[in-house]
Amino acid sequence: MKEELSILLQAKYPLIYLVTHEEDRAEKQIVAIAQRESQTRPVYVWSVVYGFNEYGQPRSRTNASTISPEAALQWVVNRKEPGIFVFKDLHPFMTSASPSVVRWLREAIASFRNENKSIVLMAPVQEVPAELEKDVVSVDFDLPNMEEIGQVLNQQLQKNGNFGGLPAVAQEKLVKAALGLTRDEAEKVFRKAYATRGCLTEAEVDVVLSEKRWLVKRNGVLEFVETDETIEGVGGLGELKTWLHQRSNAFTERARDYGLPQPKGMLILGVPGCGKSLIAKTTSRLWGLPLLRLDMGRVYDGSTVGKSEANLRNALKTAESVSPAILFIDEMDKAFSSGSGDSDGGTSNRIFGSFLTWMQEKKSPVFVMATANRVERLPSEFLRKGRFDEIFFVDLPTPQERSDIFRIHLQKRKRDIERFDLEQLAKVSDGFSGAEIEQALVAAMYDAFAQDREFTQLDIIAATRATMPLSKTMSEQVTALRDWARQRARPAAASVAEYQRLEF
Repeated sequence: MKEELSILLQAKYPLIYLVTHEEDRAEKQIVAIAQRESQTRPVYVWSVVYGFNEYGQPRSRTNASTISPEAALQWVVNRKEPGIFVFKDLHPFMTSASPSVVRWLREAIASFRNENKSIVLMAPVQEVPAELEKDVVSVDFDLPNMEEIGQVLNQQLQKNGNFGGLPAVAQEKLVKAALGLTRDEAEKVFRKAYATRGCLTEAEVDVVLSEKRWLVKRNGVLEFVETDETIEGVGGLGELKTWLHQRSNAFTERARDYGLPQPKGMLILGVPGCGKSLIAKTTSRLWGLPLLRLDMGRVYDGSTVGKSEANLRNALKTAESVSPAILFIDEMDKAFSSGSGDSDGGTSNRIFGSFLTWMQEKKSPVFVMATANRVERLPSEFLRKGRFDEIFFVDLPTPQERSDIFRIHLQKRKRDIERFDLEQLAKVSDGFSGAEIEQALVAAMYDAFAQDREFTQLDIIAATRATMPLSKTMSEQVTALRDWARQRARPAAASVAEYQRLEF
């Protein structure tokens, strides 16, 4: 963070580890901090290619006497004048194979106690040897904010001859789409969008978002989910849809100016196969935000102590870097089941605690969308008020919703709806989930296809009657979930919600 870096340098901390890919931008920030000090300190930059050079001098000038890390550190220790000494990519030399580098760093720290000097280790990865853990302070250098990305966009618009700029709404969407990228990455993706479409407007947001897919893919724990489904492709769930539509612009500056807080997240409980995961995917399309699936199976890593916690931190950090975004955790009851940490040395409990802390303290616009089937397995901490903005319960579809689901799936398969009696199909599929309705329809199509004919109403009825729905095979579990949700969760179906309001 820029503010923290400024405080550390002004406080004359001897050794700072700055984690960043943006060397030029970080160097300019360090120089700006140095110039604001009461006693301005010069900034020197080292690399293994050129050795030390004062910032602002030509980088082609090679200082051969300071190319080796040991010689460079000795030069810093022997220098009497104050200064800030930036070392680029020193971490490969701070290993057991080069013990003298670590020793020189410790000598430098000791010598700085009465001198106005600071060393900044700048690298894209954080690798600190055990000998320096008590002496170094690590700082993650922030990625460009909206104002900085906006400057990059305006520069690109001017290069393209668009001196009038874009409408405020279009510019905000392009800038937010590029958040999470470095300044250079943002500049390149704006050029790419212009080269692809010949213009740079709100319609090019998808080109900008495509650049984030690679950022997420490199993380390994997160998955960038793409979907062509729209929220109109979800049958029923009117109350939940209304709630989502009301928050479709909740991450805009207009919402902040209005005084609205950023939405934190929602938990969707319900019977398996009733569209919980589909809602998460279609919300991404509705809100125009990237959808990131957190794979908890990839988070857990028993090969090294602390690796699982590090995996989670890196995943959450990546999600924040590409925000505003939706973080999707499917079947959270399996990922954070109560008591699961008793058999793995406490790893699950630490992961759970880290995730709860992040949810409580996060300031970035990351909307957590979680689903669960077995509410009794969820720790009570997840269900307390304020953790999520809302807890919705998705029940088995009503007759009208089953009719809508049949209509949606028949239209997807380009069938003439008039040939089917949707009301009858809704009656024979009583107790079916949306997924079970789709599978019954697919089974009817396979039967007819094998006979080389078009499928009919009777085929669907036969396939439906041949299916035993989950509501019957697991009736006790479904009944228990309904009983729990009746007083503790908001119904996703508009008809049920209206009935409860009238009853109240």
